[in-house]
Amino acid sequence: MVTAGSRGDGMRRANLALVLRTVHREGPRSRAALTEATGLNRSTIADLVGELQRAGLVVERASETQGRVGRPSPIVEPDPRVVAIAVNPEVDSLDLGAVALDGTIVVRERLAQDALLTPARTAELVGIHLDLWRADVLADARPVGVGVAVPGPVRAGDGLVREAPHLGWHDAPLAGLMTDATGLPSHVANDAALGAVAEHLFGAARGVHDVVYLNGGASGIGGAVIVGGNPLGGAGGYAGEFGQNRPGIVDPGDRRAADGVLEDEVSRALLLDALGAGALDDAALRDALARSSDAAVRAETERQRRILATALANAANVMNPAVIVLGGFLAALAELDLDGLDRAVRAQTIPACAEGLRVAVAELGEDRLLVGAAEAVFEAALFPAR
Repeated sequence: MVTAGSRGDGMRRANLALVLRTVHREGPRSRAALTEATGLNRSTIADLVGELQRAGLVVERASETQGRVGRPSPIVEPDPRVVAIAVNPEVDSLDLGAVALDGTIVVRERLAQDALLTPARTAELVGIHLDLWRADVLADARPVGVGVAVPGPVRAGDGLVREAPHLGWHDAPLAGLMTDATGLPSHVANDAALGAVAEHLFGAARGVHDVVYLNGGASGIGGAVIVGGNPLGGAGGYAGEFGQNRPGIVDPGDRRAADGVLEDEVSRALLLDALGAGALDDAALRDALARSSDAAVRAETERQRRILATALANAANVMNPAVIVLGGFLAALAELDLDGLDRAVRAQTIPACAEGLRVAVAELGEDRLLVGAAEAVFEAALFPAR
């Protein structure tokens, strides 16, 4: 945080971050509630809130409590003018938006793409739209950075996109390109890793400390793991690539790709082919699958669900999560019969790991990757002390 960092006061910086993180992640709180939540005393909370106000990071409003004796404690909430620019390039589109510190998605656009995006073109499009937004919906906003959710392994140290195979990217310095195009600090990470953080903080895995997350998109299947409340990165930041595992397929007739990996067998493209449909977003795909009475569609969804259940059971046996969260087209597959998928996973999971296990769909829906990308920005820009 710029204000406290300039004073070199580590403890104060940590306390400022604690207060700001609390209202950002838990929602508006009275000063009294912040005192209870943080363990800091009332005078310290008042001082910290005052500094956060002067920095333009929180605002206060009068309490709506009526009929109480004494002066009501003001309500502290994130300043909605603070925003992160969030980006998700895919093989068929570029999703971008502005996410406010209070969780509001101020603006969002989906730009359909007829040709594969290059890293340079991605950064160029973000720069163009950011300029347009700054003259319009973000005229009063304060962007603090750009977060990019990429469908492929990203090196944790510098955000280098090692490979986004379906986009054709290799060792792409996307963070630098994005900063050059926007003038803002940029943070690049794997899309599933960011989706997992979003669902852990604000969605289906909120309050859960051990989570396996699988994200299904046009580029395939990515994954991420949260252990003890912390994302599992691995030595280089590449952990969680469940989509590249060789799936367990009991019936040889279920196999579609010789020596294929999970994302070859459980595939958005194969679902679209079965439906005879062109490009559909996740919501439209979910509705089309739910409405279809075609035997071929039903056979394909059941085939994919069988293979997915085995993959999830393997993850449960290895990681022992409390919840497995499915996003993207995997959520559409699961929602056809979530209880049935849950039973199929449990049937292949050792009893000890099945105890308390829950299979869930991403609550943030199509917002999950943008919210996760924004969170990477906020964490770096506003919560550096941890």
